[in-house]
Order: sequence, then structure tokens, then C-alpha cells
Amino acid sequence: MRRTALAALCLVAVTGAGLTGCQSGGDTASADSQPASEQAKDPKNSKDSKDSKDTKDTKEPFAGLSGGEITERALAATTGAPSLRFTGEIPDEESGGTLRLDLALDKKGDCAGTLGLGDEGEVELIKTGGTLYAKYDEAFLRAQSEGEPQADVDAVVEMMAGTWTKMAATGADAEDIAGFCDLDEVLGDAGSGSSDATRGKATTLDGTPALTLTEQDGKDRYTFYVATEGEPYLLRLESTSAADPGTITFTDFGKPVPAGKPEGEILDLDALG
Repeated sequence: MRRTALAALCLVAVTGAGLTGCQSGGDTASADSQPASEQAKDPKNSKDSKDSKDTKDTKEPFAGLSGGEITERALAATTGAPSLRFTGEIPDEESGGTLRLDLALDKKGDCAGTLGLGDEGEVELIKTGGTLYAKYDEAFLRAQSEGEPQADVDAVVEMMAGTWTKMAATGADAEDIAGFCDLDEVLGDAGSGSSDATRGKATTLDGTPALTLTEQDGKDRYTFYVATEGEPYLLRLESTSAADPGTITFTDFGKPVPAGKPEGEILDLDALG
């Protein structure tokens, strides 16, 4: 398993080929705009109407900003968060399956949560400091041991299924999984691109007021949900890309990651050699 699918989902929507720079104000114009000569005759354009419109605009989320500008602010806020949690299902390009994610992680490299791959089981993860703790279910162990002698697979399942294990996070066996735990690595350069996103409707996402924005690249469509209260965090990203379809939801911005050492028996995989 790799983090490339997540990176693609987060990055292609805003920095991929074919998406050009921000068109400032281009999508904030009124759909029923009139020529200047007609506006002068229109009673709706009196001073009172203008004052009413200005009052309305100040109450509009991100008033005066284009969709691209809002998206860029959201990505800057999200990549600047010291910690967050992301959940969702995205394609895993290495296996061709679907990667299920539910991870809280921070910029110190600590994380806690679960990873699953299609119907091939699940692993529970905790990374704290330089140690990676993992608890694998039987389905995961059998899927990862495909092609090995049956007796060896059964022995691994007997020893490890449902038991917490630990290993150095810098070891070769831990590298792929530990890569999910570094927030800076997962989000990569998501905050450095430009966007042509178009403003959508105001909505509520899991109780949080949000604004929807959409971005199109050929047949690929991306929908962003951005918080309209407090920091303009990216709350959800949906992709209908044929290559990288999926949805990621972001929550728990700035909250401590519950990455404590697990209780009970812990099998030291490094000591086994």
C-alpha cells in the first residue's frame, strides 16, 4: 500500500496538468448582468438598491472572492493545521483495490487509526515517536501473505492476528505504512497550486456551515467543501476522476492525536529478526 492515491486525490484537483491560474473575480459576476446603459435606467440600480445589495454581499460567505481564491485559502489553512483526521475511500494504484482510511495525524509524525484494503482485511495503527504499533486482523495477514506456503501463513496468523505488534518506524517493513502518518508528507504541496474552482451553493456538512466549489478538468470533476465559519478549512474533497475517484473528509483540525502506546501484550517484530 502507498500514499500515492491519497496524494493524487488531494493534489490533482488543484495542481494537476490542465488546471490554470486563478481567474480573480471571474465567477462572482451576476448571472443577469446588464449593459451599463441599461443599468442606469433600471430602478433596481438606485442607491437604495445598491445599499441593499452591499448589505447582502457582506453576509455572503467569502464575499468578493472567486472560487479559485477561496480554494487556495482553504488549502493554505488545511496544510497549515498542526493536526487533522481524514476518513474516506480512495483507489490504491498499486493493488488496484480500494483503500479505506480513518487516520488522525500531525506534523510531528504521530498518527492513530485504521487502514483497510477492499475485502483484504484491516490494520489498526499507532505511531508515536520512532515506534510503529500495528494490530492486523486475519484477513489482512492472509492477503499480504498470498503465495507463501500454507503452513507458514497459518503460523503467522496464529502468532499475530489480533495482537499488537511494534517495530521501528524507520525500518524497511514499516516504511510504507509509516508514510501515512506524516501530515506534511501526506498533504505534500497541496497548498502551493492555483485553482479555477467555481463557487457553488452554501450548505451544511456534518453540522458545519460550508460553501461548495467545483473544478473541472475534461471529464474529471472535483467538488470541495470549505468551512465558512472560523478557519476556512477544507472539509471534504470528492473526485469523480476515472483514474482517481473517491472521497476524503477532513475533521478534528488542531486536536491532539491519540497516539499513546497500546495496552496489553505487544509483540516486538524487530526482536524476532
